[in-house]
Amino acid sequence: MITEKRPYVAVVDDDESVRESLPDLLWEFGYEAHGFSSAEEFLEADKIRQAECLVLDIAMPGMSGLDLQRELNRRERRVPTVFISAHGDEVMRLRVRDRGAVACLLKPFTDMALFEAMQAAMKQK
Repeated sequence: MITEKRPYVAVVDDDESVRESLPDLLWEFGYEAHGFSSAEEFLEADKIRQAECLVLDIAMPGMSGLDLQRELNRRERRVPTVFISAHGDEVMRLRVRDRGAVACLLKPFTDMALFEAMQAAMKQK
């Protein structure tokens, strides 16, 4: 039996409920996903080359999602990114989009909003 390889998505969020629920939802969308509690944990896990998309919380203790995006750019690893945030407004959303994010979703967001953002991200890879 041949199984199709699913695109790998890294979910980086300090909120445990998000880290546990989003990978399950992304699986339903056809992706393999794994949650990381911080940007530092993601970098230490050495999953940078595997990740075909990132779902990043903007505000986290330590290295923020924006800091992680800058670090990946410094390492010349551009990964389509969907930012998520519980704290934000339209100005912040536009700012992260200007920095290359595929989308910026404000929590709580709908399954459909995430699905559409993931489709847009996969078109960029």
